[in-house]
Amino acid sequence: MGREPERAVLDRMLSGAADAPLVAYMYGPGGIGKSSLVRYAAQQAELTGRRVVHVDGRFLDADPRRLEELAAPACAEPGAVLLIDTFEQCQPLEAWLRENFLPRLADHAIVVVASRVAPDAEWSLDPGWAQLFTALAVRPFSAAQSHALLAARGVPAEQRGAFVAFAGGSPLALSLAASVSPAEPGAPWKPAGDVLTTLVERLVGDLPSAVHRRALEVVAQAYVTREPLLRAVLGDEDTDMVFSWLRQLPYIEATPEGLHPHDAVRATLEADLRWRDPERYDDVRARISLAGLQAVRGATERDALLRVAEWMFLFRDQGGPEDLYNYRTHPHIEETPLRPEDVPDVLHMAEQAEGPASAAAVAHWVRRQPEAFRVHRYAGSSAPASFMAILRLDAPLPEDSAEDPVIAAVWDLVETAAPLRPGEHLGIRRFAVQPGRHQRPSPLMELTSRRTVSDEMRTHGRAVTFTVFEDADRWGRYLAAAGMPEVAAVDIGGRQQHVFGRDWRRQTVEQWVQHRARAAVTPVATWPATASSSGPGDQLPRAAFEEGVLEALRTWPPPRIRDQRPAVLPSRAAGLTRPGHGPARRHHHRPRRAADRPPGRKGARGSHHHLHCGLPHPQGRRPTTGGALRHLPASPRPGQATPHRTTAATPSHYIRIAPTTVFASGVSSPRNRWARRPRRSPAHGHPVSAYGLSSPAEYR
Repeated sequence: MGREPERAVLDRMLSGAADAPLVAYMYGPGGIGKSSLVRYAAQQAELTGRRVVHVDGRFLDADPRRLEELAAPACAEPGAVLLIDTFEQCQPLEAWLRENFLPRLADHAIVVVASRVAPDAEWSLDPGWAQLFTALAVRPFSAAQSHALLAARGVPAEQRGAFVAFAGGSPLALSLAASVSPAEPGAPWKPAGDVLTTLVERLVGDLPSAVHRRALEVVAQAYVTREPLLRAVLGDEDTDMVFSWLRQLPYIEATPEGLHPHDAVRATLEADLRWRDPERYDDVRARISLAGLQAVRGATERDALLRVAEWMFLFRDQGGPEDLYNYRTHPHIEETPLRPEDVPDVLHMAEQAEGPASAAAVAHWVRRQPEAFRVHRYAGSSAPASFMAILRLDAPLPEDSAEDPVIAAVWDLVETAAPLRPGEHLGIRRFAVQPGRHQRPSPLMELTSRRTVSDEMRTHGRAVTFTVFEDADRWGRYLAAAGMPEVAAVDIGGRQQHVFGRDWRRQTVEQWVQHRARAAVTPVATWPATASSSGPGDQLPRAAFEEGVLEALRTWPPPRIRDQRPAVLPSRAAGLTRPGHGPARRHHHRPRRAADRPPGRKGARGSHHHLHCGLPHPQGRRPTTGGALRHLPASPRPGQATPHRTTAATPSHYIRIAPTTVFASGVSSPRNRWARRPRRSPAHGHPVSAYGLSSPAEYR
């Protein structure tokens, strides 16, 4: 099936056409179909009555006498067909074959050679051979050919996509994958251990040492492999020698950018390592990710986005928004700084995509920070196609908050949960505007994502960062998986803008890129669980925590009334966090401070507050509050304070929740009449990025 161009050349040679070559040298990686073409040539030769002389390079031991002995009939019988398969096993004989043996062939004899190694240049440089020799690079199957092969093997249509994605056009990988049925009908297919073992043996072959295997594991994970990357992952352990060895492999292509493996080899080695040694799989990915960060930081401004794309390739299989675009159908896109003549188009795009209120915010920031804007244009066109802006803010300014409600909300969050220290600043990817396909996957959004990641990785002194999406349903889950949860939703002219945030001081960039690369880890909580009451300042010393627990046990209701009232802890233990663990209270449920505590109840430490604690009931169910607990209104109107909330009247044990005010921006915050308790900021670290949004197709 397939291989029409290669078979056409073989047919011309067997027909004795005057312009047909006498030697066809086929090369390509293992499992690509070279041996199938050799068998095809043998079958066609026998049909025409030609003598077929078959030689297997695996049994020659690179001994010219052995090759001469086995191929002797081709020198004696006119019109014979000499087929030499697996020639890579005796590749040192290539020069001898060309210069000493082939000139002795009988009249009208032809030769077909199959090897994993490309032919040397002497075949084409020698005037005597140039017209008699042809090199046939055997390429992977196209997607259509792969689907046709699977259909012929009886694979159901709904399962073929996973097979094709794994096999990378390798007929061997397709055939082996098709031979293994899924565990149950309709179950997603994943390569099993026996399939992977066979593929590694057939595609890769024997490896000289463990160092060579580790080098291949790096090549399989990285988008492109250069010597610095190999050295960063392997150390100085024979890096130069191993890199030279990699360049000679038939399933690795050496390009000006570096080394690229064949898709089937990449997929097989990656799946095999993940199945065989998950810990080393994670370790290789983490090391590559860290080296990618260093490459981004060390790149020129022009190359930084390319280095980011290479780093993001690590996350190609971690999912992405649906409705991915076909990047091949789009012309080249250029990114430039904002020009004065771009401003009218930028404002028009903002109004078209997000409305007049958003356009007014864009106009403010164009005046305030024009250097924050990047404009995207299609090649050959001066008209802006989309734009983005990454703002840098050091301190809250009244005019910024007045002109842009998102910035007002952001500063409220920062001042409440993650105050900046001297020398620190926050960054916010405020705008990502693309008319027509607003914030849907596209080359323009891909460029926006790369620029955002690059800015985070290369900027020093950034303590907190935010990114804003209107389409939270499409992007929110992927940002959360990258450790960037939604922290606010702000109404801008009747449209919700969703803010996702991260405090970089809780996890350094080096830690984050390694953590992000590990296959099965939970994102580190890099933003307080609630914006109003979280933070290191709310944590107690261990002794105070234990004292509060003891007090809770002493005052715990007796069993006979335990089901009759809500479970409420006294002041010391309720809602407090164990040292080293962050609290988990809602932003708009800020507890009252000591000044707000009602008379008649004084705890051991007057600064602690009363909270309702819904602990599991001993009988496996939670006690109900009935009508004794009055809840906050679900949707208070802008500017309206919600009423106090109080538990059932149990002696000296109750809750009072601070009233909250909902601003016109849609962000709720505690009323300011309570003094804010000082909080300790988390340990200082370097800025990190939390995006990784793109699909594998976007980097090829």
